[in-house]
Amino acid sequence: MTDPPVILGIDPGSRATGWGIVRPLGTRLVLVGCGVVRLDPGADVATRLLVIATRVRQVVDEHKPTHAAIEDVFVNRDPRAALKLGQARGAAMVALAAAGLPVGTYPPAVVKRAVTGSGRADKSQVGRMVRALLGLERVPATDAADALAVAICHARSTALARLTAARR
Repeated sequence: MTDPPVILGIDPGSRATGWGIVRPLGTRLVLVGCGVVRLDPGADVATRLLVIATRVRQVVDEHKPTHAAIEDVFVNRDPRAALKLGQARGAAMVALAAAGLPVGTYPPAVVKRAVTGSGRADKSQVGRMVRALLGLERVPATDAADALAVAICHARSTALARLTAARR
């Protein structure tokens, strides 16, 4: 029998990048840790990207996840914002790949649906459901809650894949 996966979820951002780690325990998920990498808005882009990559790698080294998942870039009307988000996402993905972790990617609507049942849920709904699903006393910081939602989505996706494979 293999150990259950420890899943790191990442919610990338150019101002704040959230991270959250969950571990399946029987039929439920348990919080391992979560936090937010806050970036200096006055720092140049290269420095902010280095901070994201370095801090994500520190989280990996400290918590030893076996899998990772990251939210896809949401393209809205502002292409510059999408580019900045893509750069932050790329910095985190490089750190995850350098650590040798398999990385799942999920569109924001899929993450929201996995946690709340609706792909159009707002951030407060996601935070409340993360709190409920993990049995937390309070809702984590928004970026950390979003990252935990990504980890929960991946856990549910991989659990479904295992069940499907076991039935074949």
